[in-house]
Amino acid sequence: MPAGKSEEIHIGGLTIQFLIQGADSGSSVAVFEFEVAAGANVPIGHSHDGYEETIYGLKGVLTFTVDRKKADIGPGDALCIPRGVVHRFDNFGQVGAKVLAIVSPGILGPDYFREVAAVVKAAAGGPPNVAAIVAVMRRHGLTPAP
Repeated sequence: MPAGKSEEIHIGGLTIQFLIQGADSGSSVAVFEFEVAAGANVPIGHSHDGYEETIYGLKGVLTFTVDRKKADIGPGDALCIPRGVVHRFDNFGQVGAKVLAIVSPGILGPDYFREVAAVVKAAAGGPPNVAAIVAVMRRHGLTPAP
């Protein structure tokens, strides 16, 4: 039975929408699309010890830095980010970019993004509370890079 798209979650210039949540797959996989506006502020470098993340480019180009190596991911390109490896991404282009993210096992869900969105919204246009974002990251199995 198809899971269907969840609500769109907006965090600044990022939009996240889950297609399959862990609960839909017996926790084997979670799949979500995320769009990144050109020049958007993006998450700090981080790793996750509990799952792999595979990225598949749909539109535009995102530059991923994985273990200090850069890779441009555009339509049709794919990248696997192993557990425990520090990574981040940026949209250096002039247009928005969109990728599909596949998390296995499916232990990351929309609650993580909702909680980060709430911290950013509470900043009312100012800089978000970094300690609060780090706490959300840790609670959901992400480890901020030093």
